[in-house]
Amino acid sequence: MTKLHERIETNLPVDEAFAYIADFANSSQWDPGVDTSERIDDGPVGLGARYRLGVRIRDRVAPMEYRITTWEPTSRVVLTGEGSGVSAVDEIQFEKTATGTAIEYTADIRLGGWMRLIQPFVGGAFEKIAKDALDGMQRALDERAEAEAG
Repeated sequence: MTKLHERIETNLPVDEAFAYIADFANSSQWDPGVDTSERIDDGPVGLGARYRLGVRIRDRVAPMEYRITTWEPTSRVVLTGEGSGVSAVDEIQFEKTATGTAIEYTADIRLGGWMRLIQPFVGGAFEKIAKDALDGMQRALDERAEAEAG
C-alpha cells in the first residue's frame, strides 16, 4: 500500500471547487496522469456515480473504473477505483476558508497480483504522480477563480 497526502488552497468558492473536482469526468482536465475521463452512468453526480479513466502508466494508457463511495456535498467525496492490477481510494476533503477553499487529497494505492512485490519500491514514482496531479488541480481551480473574478 502507498498512501499519499497533499493539501492545496484556492480562491475558488468551496461549492464550485467541490462541484468541479468531485465530478471525476473532469479529472483529465487537471490531472496530467489521466489521459481520458468520462462518466459512464446517468443522473446527477453523487453517491454511486461511475467513471471510466484512461490512466497513463509509463508508455501505455490503462483503463480504471471509479465509483463515488462517499458523498458529502461541499465537504468530502471518496472515489474507489480498480483496474489494470491497481486499486485506489481517493478521499478529497474541502474546507471553506476566508479567501476560498482548502483541499486535502489523500490517495491509498494498492498494487495487485505480482505487482505487490514491487510496491515498496515505487513510492517515489507515486509521489511524483500525486504532486503533478495536485499541481494541475491547483492550476485548474485558480484559472476558474480568476475567470470568475475577471
